[in-house]
Amino acid sequence: MKILAINPGGTSTKIAVFENEKELINVNVMHSEEEINSFSSVTAQKDLRNKAILLTLEEHGQSLNSLDAVVGRGGLLKPLPGGTYTVNSEMINDLHNAINGEHPSNLGPILADEIASSLGISAFIVDPVSVDEFDEQARLSGLREIDRASWLHALNHKAVCRQVAKELGGKYEDYGFIVAHLGSGISIAAHRQGRMVDGSGGRSNGPFSPERCGSIPAYALVNLCFSGKYNYEQIVQKISTKAGFFDYLGTKNLEEVEARYVAGDKDATVVLDAFVYQVAKEIASYSVSLSGKVDSIILTGGIAHSKFIMKAITNRIHWMAEVKILPGEMEMQALATGALRVLEGIEKPLLY
Repeated sequence: MKILAINPGGTSTKIAVFENEKELINVNVMHSEEEINSFSSVTAQKDLRNKAILLTLEEHGQSLNSLDAVVGRGGLLKPLPGGTYTVNSEMINDLHNAINGEHPSNLGPILADEIASSLGISAFIVDPVSVDEFDEQARLSGLREIDRASWLHALNHKAVCRQVAKELGGKYEDYGFIVAHLGSGISIAAHRQGRMVDGSGGRSNGPFSPERCGSIPAYALVNLCFSGKYNYEQIVQKISTKAGFFDYLGTKNLEEVEARYVAGDKDATVVLDAFVYQVAKEIASYSVSLSGKVDSIILTGGIAHSKFIMKAITNRIHWMAEVKILPGEMEMQALATGALRVLEGIEKPLLY
């Protein structure tokens, strides 16, 4: 089976072709900020991205007519369980209407559907951003008007769980895992028998990240919002792209922070130590979600490439369970294998 996988980012479109589980090409097409900013909405970028995909396939000798399916990164859809979904008109309409906001991943299903429809083949998404499998008790925030929401890196979370489960000789549904996706955004979640039953994301709770704030004391945040220093757009930008390491140290580059730490920079030392502590504490808290039955702790994402930071986190949590480090992201492979499971009849496609 030959599968085209599409993963739109803020200023990039990742394109990969797989023959079953074998990766044939993997290309990251970059778009200028001027190009992207010229569009009034994310979905208005469709033709630009589609052209880049078709050109890339042509340049790498990949015939459209050889494809058996197209799979896209799932966007900000309504809350739904994890799995592989067939793209349908309701999904496309929700993305065009941005029912949960604008995000580059909203283009994933739209692009997959456009290409697949022209070829008469199936279009899928796998474990979209809006996967919500939380236990009911995990949702209560203390205010009726606000529920805790599941906005996590579901695609990579579930991909690394499946890989570790395979290494352990079983299936994802057989184990209890705690996964920490560590990148520009951070999400940490408890996975129990194939479901993400509780978790945190760096725009609302959990540890701070290179650019996001994580949890903030509620009263202090209210005071800041009403201080007159910021309007709505400014405060949203401050907590989501100008917080964390950037706010403390003026950089989002963790390699630079690590170098400053090693050189004895006091500020870098305090902030990096705090980051390690908060990540470890958040991981440990989810052992409660699994009643202490943790088969493995998985550290993944871009920051997992840092042996220095991984060692520091592992030293704080190794007593709980074996720690597995899977640096980077497995998103393209996860998209393709999710579609492949459906094409081979291992799983049934879910209906949106």
